[in-house]
Amino acid sequence: MHHAQEHKFEDAAALTLTLAGSIAQSLRTAIAATGRASLVVSGGRTPVELFKRLAREELDWQQVTVVLADERWVDAIATTSNERLVREELLHDRAAVACFVALKNSAPSAAAGAASAWQAIAAVTRPFDCVLLGMGDDGHTASLFPASPDIDRALDVAQPPACIAMQAPDPPHERLSLNLTALLDARRIVVLLQGAQKWRVYQTTQAAGAVRDMPIRAVLRQSNVPLEVYWSP
Repeated sequence: MHHAQEHKFEDAAALTLTLAGSIAQSLRTAIAATGRASLVVSGGRTPVELFKRLAREELDWQQVTVVLADERWVDAIATTSNERLVREELLHDRAAVACFVALKNSAPSAAAGAASAWQAIAAVTRPFDCVLLGMGDDGHTASLFPASPDIDRALDVAQPPACIAMQAPDPPHERLSLNLTALLDARRIVVLLQGAQKWRVYQTTQAAGAVRDMPIRAVLRQSNVPLEVYWSP
């Protein structure tokens, strides 16, 4: 079984301050060692305050590449776009000069756009220096949804790293996600959780049960990549 380091905070502000500093340090360390750093982030509302704080961290942002863990197959200007969220909340202030690799491309569907989306990401140095993930109440992470038709292939670590088309239970249904192999090609994984309900779901993921029922179990149960869970009420 995994041994995630659990960090619990009194409030979101304390978590944000600590985690932003910690992620910035990971990026600085990578830049010092190799001249480059890569950060994989997730969308949603949970990481917004973290993004804002991270954008103000002093480091050589020009050497940082930011990649999305997943994307909704919508135009980059749509309110539901993760790309839009990252551009608005993270890629400003000091982080404005960071390099950003989008997942959404001009293909007519996520399935059709998956291969070229991965080609763009494959150019980024791996292992990723830090992968920031969230978790849905259904136990999904990135866009690896329990009921998606291709979930078993997405969670198969024998598969090469790739972007894979996924079906979300709620609109917009079409998503593109890094597969498990790609997400685990990392030096460090952080799962960011907020609220009592998320902690209860996290406890459920710890119990016995199939990975495909709660795909985040695939991340939590692996022991190759250092894993941290950050939680606040």
